[in-house]
Amino acid sequence: MEIRRIAQAEAVHAAGHLFDTPPVPEATERFLADERHHLLIAYVDGAPAGMVTGVEMTHPDKGTEMFLYELGVDEPFRGRGVGRALVSALADLSRERGCYGLWTATDEDNPAALATYRRAGGVPEAGQVALTWTFDLP
Repeated sequence: MEIRRIAQAEAVHAAGHLFDTPPVPEATERFLADERHHLLIAYVDGAPAGMVTGVEMTHPDKGTEMFLYELGVDEPFRGRGVGRALVSALADLSRERGCYGLWTATDEDNPAALATYRRAGGVPEAGQVALTWTFDLP
């Protein structure tokens, strides 16, 4: 397995099957243009097998932390350590970038994600609740 940090839209679109929906060209360009946005793709025998995205977040009294935005592993490669390797690679990149930590959220009824994050060193934060706002866009 080889994990590459992606900076070219062509690589994103070639791995489009790893995302929830096909990547949008304008959003892909905007994501890649921001040095605080990170996309890592794992390749197995040259094929895109998984991806993880991270976004650096800075706050005046806390410094910078990395938000693990999304993790996706293609079905044939699940259960083979691809997800764990991607999360670990993002954690390494976070340290290199001077982040004080890495965090993510997932559904409590997603045992595969929870197991992957725990195997990569993540610890559940007790007492946390995720709240969302959804906006209707024109």
